[in-house]
Amino acid sequence: MGREAVVSVPDIGDYKNVEIIEVLVKTGDAVKADDSLIALESDKAAMEVPSPFGGTVKEVKVQLGDRVSQGSPILTLVVEEGDAPTAASEPAPAAAAAPPKPEPTAEPPAAATAPPSAPAATPQPAQVTAAVAPPPPTTTPLGEGAPPHASPSVRKFARELGADLAQIRGTGIKGRILKEDVQNFIKQRLQQPERTAASGFSLPEPVEIDFSQFGPVDRKPMSRIKKLSATNLHRAWVGIPHVTHQDEADITDLEAFRVSLKQEAERREVKLTLLPFIMKAVIATLKAFPNFNASLAANGEELILKQYYHLGFAVDTPDGLVVPVLRDADRKSVYEIAAELAELGVRARNRKLRNTDLQGGTFTISSLGGIGGTSFTPIVNAPEVSILGVCKAQLKPVYQNGQWVPRLMLPLSLSYDHRVIDGAEAARFAATLAQLLGDLRRVLL
Repeated sequence: MGREAVVSVPDIGDYKNVEIIEVLVKTGDAVKADDSLIALESDKAAMEVPSPFGGTVKEVKVQLGDRVSQGSPILTLVVEEGDAPTAASEPAPAAAAAPPKPEPTAEPPAAATAPPSAPAATPQPAQVTAAVAPPPPTTTPLGEGAPPHASPSVRKFARELGADLAQIRGTGIKGRILKEDVQNFIKQRLQQPERTAASGFSLPEPVEIDFSQFGPVDRKPMSRIKKLSATNLHRAWVGIPHVTHQDEADITDLEAFRVSLKQEAERREVKLTLLPFIMKAVIATLKAFPNFNASLAANGEELILKQYYHLGFAVDTPDGLVVPVLRDADRKSVYEIAAELAELGVRARNRKLRNTDLQGGTFTISSLGGIGGTSFTPIVNAPEVSILGVCKAQLKPVYQNGQWVPRLMLPLSLSYDHRVIDGAEAARFAATLAQLLGDLRRVLL
């Protein structure tokens, strides 16, 4: 005979009211430990919540579009004897048991005023199911002549603030306008005059064009990650004075060394790409130029020099660009870096990154080496102050010792925040990095 246990949302960092974008189980399903139950999407990445143990789903307490926080109940499992629940859950009380101590929630529970006679066998996440109601199935997509999709309370809130719902893009299910969308819209409008006065210019409102008048068109919604990335990239591009320095590194000997380690890497079950070697050279260069491993303080008058080296690296996923962070890269070997890069890359593409996997970066590397190109202009990943772009290495003739010889040259594109770094310092950084990539033994000096 099994017993019941409630599975709750585990620690998801500082995020609260995170939207459920997928419910992966239903009543009656048999799940195993680590099977995914729901998928959440924060403002940085999508993630799946696994089951801490196996059992049969008795009741699903959430639905698509609900917003949950740490401790919010997800479902009730009937657990076989011997499968002890972990800290991520708590047993459901029996009918004769004392009422359970209410769990802390992100918002005051709607059931807090329920009469004492209300059933207490299973915690009811009233604050979750009431947070976001699913839109009517007949809702017309935005941009096709339909009125803005919002609840009566949100419409009243917008009227009180004088906000035009037609100008607000909803972030809820199927474009539903939420209260937070109205608040963000008002904040942007209030800040616009201040930004105009400080910068001396303002951007005109985008013009809505009916492209269907020129021919057939299709509308494809952007993923949430791409929309959030677009906001962050736009903020970084407008707020940071970017300069990009181009250089090349002769990696002929480094590539030969990498190939010579192929068999040893296979024995370790590691795919040894060029990126771990680049990271090693970057760390040594950052130690020589600490201003590149820093952030500008919010007051704009101090530079925060970081004594740790957490390297971000761009991963191309079906949902958009994600930048996981390899922590303490200076303490890891080339093989350890390669193994961790592969693991983070797989988790990013499978939407299993944790919030901690995306935080704390000090310097970012964006590599297009597997695709091509000769150079590009990577955008600084604020609050960092620099980013390295790497393109595909090419065999070129190089004049050495009185003759032309073929050498494998790696294009480097170093973008930096000109408020913190000047051109001469960036040129020295790139030259030092190129020198280390040309002879990685110098990293030991």
